[in-house]
Amino acid sequence: MITHSPATRPVSEKWDSRFLELAKHISEWSKDPSTKVGCVVVGEDREIRSTGFNGFPRGIEDDSDRLEDREKKYPLICHAEENAIMHAARIGISLKGNTAYISWPPCSRCARSLIQAGVNEVVFPTGVDVPERWRSDFDIAIAMMNEGGIAVRQS
Repeated sequence: MITHSPATRPVSEKWDSRFLELAKHISEWSKDPSTKVGCVVVGEDREIRSTGFNGFPRGIEDDSDRLEDREKKYPLICHAEENAIMHAARIGISLKGNTAYISWPPCSRCARSLIQAGVNEVVFPTGVDVPERWRSDFDIAIAMMNEGGIAVRQS
């Protein structure tokens, strides 16, 4: 069961929609054949601070043999949120106090990273069909973000 904490600032459905659509667009850049996720991290003035999609690290071959074999793929793949956070760190941009718009609910691994990066709000779309194998982990992630002070919303 996903529960949400209240947003920390006034919400604009128009901007939520725009950034979630952008996250969905960016998710299409992923070569993962099973799940494509995009993330857009936005500052308080609605400026885009970083983006990411799920994929292998720079320089790591992302051929179909690896992408279609979960045992090979999972140890190599970076999630969209991780890629957005690592890209920002690589170019020296702080994400503290920012909002992450994600095309899919974050997992516990990404929730840890979002908390540590100082993100203060996470928004993901309503109506996402979460496979049963992920539901427990998403519940843990939502609870962790709530406890860590991140406002979590669906839009």
